[in-house]
Amino acid sequence: MLSVGPSSLPPTEGTAPGAGVWREDAACRGIESSVFFSPDGERGQARARREERARRICEDCPVLSRCRDHALATGEPYGIWGGMTETDRRRHARRLRRGEYRPLTPRHARPESGGTGDAAPGT
Repeated sequence: MLSVGPSSLPPTEGTAPGAGVWREDAACRGIESSVFFSPDGERGQARARREERARRICEDCPVLSRCRDHALATGEPYGIWGGMTETDRRRHARRLRRGEYRPLTPRHARPESGGTGDAAPGT
């Protein structure tokens, strides 16, 4: 099986020096590509479970925004990149064409707080 890493990601020849170096720090490095890319005929709950697993891996990735930006800039048509599915990227592109701006954040963004998270909201 293929693993996600520099050998299975698009080549970086012809780009600025160091442009693909972020891939070396990716949380998905060494994980089977089948987690991030849909097999033929995958539908429904199976697809949802696989996508959720991939998103969880992406969630804490130190290069999430670089990965996502790469996929958006290159029009990556397949797979989970930077926590975004093919559908997420198409929706984002449509919104941009309509002039809508929505900041890109991880799907399961965690609230930033200095505490333990036990405090009631607004306290």
